[in-house]
Amino acid sequence: MNPSNLADPAFWSRLQFAFTLTYHYLFPQLTMGLAWFLVYWKWRALRTGDEKYNQAVRFWAKIFGLNFAVGVVTGIPMEFQFGTNWADFTRYAGGVIGQTLAMEGMFAFFLESAFVGALIWGEKRLGPRYHFLAAVGVALGSWLSGYFILVTNAFMQHPVGFQIEANGSLGIASLRSYLLNPWAWVQFLHNQMAALVGAFYTLRRRHPIQARRYLRGGTLTALIASVLVAFPTGDQQAKMVGRHQPVTLAAMEGRFVGGPVAGVAVVGQPNIAARRLENSIEVPGALSFLAYGTFQSYVHGLEEYPEDAWPDNIELLYYSFHVMITLGTIFILLMAYAGFQNWRGQLESSTMLLWVLMLAFPFPYIANTLGWMTAELGRQPWLVYGLFHTRDGYSKVVSNGDTIFTLIGFAGLYFVLGLLFLFLVGREIAHGPDEEVVASRGEESLV
Repeated sequence: MNPSNLADPAFWSRLQFAFTLTYHYLFPQLTMGLAWFLVYWKWRALRTGDEKYNQAVRFWAKIFGLNFAVGVVTGIPMEFQFGTNWADFTRYAGGVIGQTLAMEGMFAFFLESAFVGALIWGEKRLGPRYHFLAAVGVALGSWLSGYFILVTNAFMQHPVGFQIEANGSLGIASLRSYLLNPWAWVQFLHNQMAALVGAFYTLRRRHPIQARRYLRGGTLTALIASVLVAFPTGDQQAKMVGRHQPVTLAAMEGRFVGGPVAGVAVVGQPNIAARRLENSIEVPGALSFLAYGTFQSYVHGLEEYPEDAWPDNIELLYYSFHVMITLGTIFILLMAYAGFQNWRGQLESSTMLLWVLMLAFPFPYIANTLGWMTAELGRQPWLVYGLFHTRDGYSKVVSNGDTIFTLIGFAGLYFVLGLLFLFLVGREIAHGPDEEVVASRGEESLV
């Protein structure tokens, strides 16, 4: 960190928003993936009449509800920060991004929150069919919420569908183009956590029927999701960055000199002062192919752009990107091996693999968080790429002291909130699902 940044009000406003965003994002990661598991289990319960599927829904709905509640509490301050810390940005772009933020609150959030209570406490009162519809409502609400937020962020990365009003601010020119921004479609998959808690139950030799269901279904879904995150969504994301943000692509790979047959760095350390990537080991041509579709494609280097157009923290951007893709590769290999063991009928008896699955549960959170960091650091020095600089967006009337004070307050409050969340989730996991109905051999299938 540059010491001169400590006197910059924009730095403290950015740090506060980064902290609250990173903390908040920990909770939707689980709910957005878990929601469709709940729908599937309710559908299976309707089709088969098997109580074990309802038991799975009851247990995981409580975990879902806790994540949802903390996600709401930590998400509200972010909305206020647009007015308190980023008023100039809101004044400039609020006519556009305010549309999807309002849609997220009015449509998606209210839809999800209206049904989540019914899902957790309304099973007996609603009956099987309406309880299934409550699960569908929760899932649709969670995914709509995520999509509206992604559209907002996608506009900041790749502005489309806008017009410049008479007062210099932005307005909507085409709502369709704005809502269907191709940038918002390329990364809409989330990893599932069910396999990890299932591994915990299997290791403890408790709740064997439910544990088998979580473990087998979770590892299969995680394998599919991990592959889809890499291809086609990750592949398309790389091509969009190369096409619309070439300077960002160069910074992500620590590439200072442009040229064809550009490689992806497997290992390396960017040296900004020396303008080179040190100790690098590269896969030749891989970056050219991933970004532009051919191994001979020309990839631009940072030296082709003025330094004030470079992302302002190239080292952090580089390492965020590379650790993220390393973890993604590990997920694919780990889940493929788990799938192989499941095919052999040895998944539940592979004690070492179960320990690896259980202990690896923080890494999807880390990878997803690093993905956000890559996107946000790569967009700098712009708030709206190519249109509005970050240095122009913070609130000039908010002092450094005010921002630091509220940042300390958020850190303390979120620490206590995190401890409470871990205690409540830990208590639910320790209790486990309700008493299980003994299943026949035919019922002990994949999910």
